[in-house]
Amino acid sequence: MAKLILPKSDRTLYSYEAKNYTPFDIPQDKPFESRTAFSAAHVVADPLSPADPTLNAQIDWDKTMEYRHYLWSLGLSVAEAMDTAQRGMGGLSWDGAKELISRSIKEAKIVGGNIASGVGTDHLEPTPSVTLDDVEKAYEEQVSFVEGEGGKIILMASRALAACATGPEDYQRVYNKILQNVKEPVILHWLGDMFDPALKGYWGHTDIDQAMEVCLQIIKDNESKVDGIKISLLDAQKEIDMRRLLPNSVRMYTGDDFNYPELIKGDDQGYSHALLGIFDTIAPAAAAAMHAIDADNWKTYDALLEKTVPLSRHIFEAPTFSYKTGVVFMAYLNGHQDHFRMIGGKEGARSIVHLSDLFVMADEAGLLRDPDLATIRMKWTLELAGIEQEGR
Repeated sequence: MAKLILPKSDRTLYSYEAKNYTPFDIPQDKPFESRTAFSAAHVVADPLSPADPTLNAQIDWDKTMEYRHYLWSLGLSVAEAMDTAQRGMGGLSWDGAKELISRSIKEAKIVGGNIASGVGTDHLEPTPSVTLDDVEKAYEEQVSFVEGEGGKIILMASRALAACATGPEDYQRVYNKILQNVKEPVILHWLGDMFDPALKGYWGHTDIDQAMEVCLQIIKDNESKVDGIKISLLDAQKEIDMRRLLPNSVRMYTGDDFNYPELIKGDDQGYSHALLGIFDTIAPAAAAAMHAIDADNWKTYDALLEKTVPLSRHIFEAPTFSYKTGVVFMAYLNGHQDHFRMIGGKEGARSIVHLSDLFVMADEAGLLRDPDLATIRMKWTLELAGIEQEGR
């Protein structure tokens, strides 16, 4: 196998050869029993579209749906049209999300795959003139669409609500109204400001403990309409604290891409289910680990997931909202798409040093399913950055 010439952060170069792939043991047609595991799925850009990728990027629907079928084939559930799919922040618009949700729900029904879709207010610009009434109507519009498609809902945080709310009571008003009118229980999504700076102070407080109290009260007031809550705060203890305070009928879904192995494993007082962006990247390891839980084989579980943590922490390092670049790069290395292009032109959001380190960490975690192909594609990426490779 060819060696790569990779860069370090101090600008020196070194030689590396990928060699660590081992197949994952994933039973076929056997659903997970002990945990529900959602992978937030990325979208594949259409690289041949003449549209401006930063203003009107187009999606390769065939490849995007093909990836969702891959996740379902492993037994994973799909969390659709979330931030991993570049929802908002100059990426996937609500119009694009509607088509993505509609297509994905139809594909899920064909294969019996589990799917839940993101509902937010991203078609509402968070300007100073936005009111709580506007936020409620925006949420209601998206809820109506997903329910009309026969889909389950993940109720995402709202930038517009964060911009116009004056205190906790405004969050309670909006969430109480929306939750009282949904047809089926939803998954709430508390996204930290490390993922989206516009959500700072969500639930009416910058203090996490105070914010948690507001969120918990909303859940208790609407318990029959809440399946669970996903929190993405990258703070394992805060998640554990909240998990222990939830009503018995409400699940905790970890969104902690730094500490997921220990949170999913749990303790004598409970555990978290999973709704993770990193499960897009480590899908086969994640699926094998869920089966290991069902077999009560914690040694295998630990071995499978612990070696993925350095990769995940690297992909989600600050600025955390750029993690989507690493997710798509891994899909490219592993042959799930034929190019490294992203909607919004976000393939340029991480440095060549970051991508090189990602390659090494993915190999060390055994996640490069075809090391020869991954090496060739890494070589092309390095050469585009001006790093000459051996045998060029």
